This record gives sequence, structure tokens and C-alpha cells, in this order.
Amino acid sequence: MQISSNPFLQEMQSLRGEISPNLRSPIQPDMIQKVGNTSGADFGELLSQAVGGVTELQKNSANLATRLEMGDSTVTLSDTVIAREKSGVAFEATVQVRNKLVEAYKEIMSMPV
Repeated sequence: MQISSNPFLQEMQSLRGEISPNLRSPIQPDMIQKVGNTSGADFGELLSQAVGGVTELQKNSANLATRLEMGDSTVTLSDTVIAREKSGVAFEATVQVRNKLVEAYKEIMSMPV
């Protein structure tokens, strides 16, 4: 068996050459990420938007459940269950992010100065 004649191996080797950095070329200025970049979104704003999105999913889920219970024929059980699951997953993700933030805060506060 001759490995070098495998077309898959040749394709992988050509892709490796494309994605690996060329060490002989100088670093391009546009490739360096600026640490002090203030044009990006604020973390607090992003977190607030995420919590707002979770709130909207929960309101939509509750609205669909109420309409289904009242006998609205335009709302199906599957739509209601899907909305409930979406809001549940979003809420669980938010709780996990909150837990990680609290854990990071405690770790930072316990660091000696």
C-alpha cells in the first residue's frame, strides 16, 4: 500500500500549507488584534441583551401556552412545546453564564493584592 498516492492525503497536505502560518513572512499589521479596542460592544450591553432575549422567549412561551389552554385554533401543541423548550434551554444557559461569572468574581476577589 502506497500512502503518498492517496488523493485525500495530498489534499490534506495542501490544506495544511494554506492554514499554517508562513514563518518567513513578517507579521502583517492588520493581523494583530488590538487589545484596547473600544469600538466593540460593551460586555454589560451584550449580557443585558441576552437576558432580554431570554425574557422575550419566556413571555412568548407563556403566551402560547395560555392561548392553547383557551382553545385558540391557530396555536398548535407542537409550537407551544417547542417554545417552552427554547425558553428552558435559554434560561439554563443564562444560569450557567451567571454561575461562571460569580465563580470568576470570587476567584478574582480571593487573589492577593
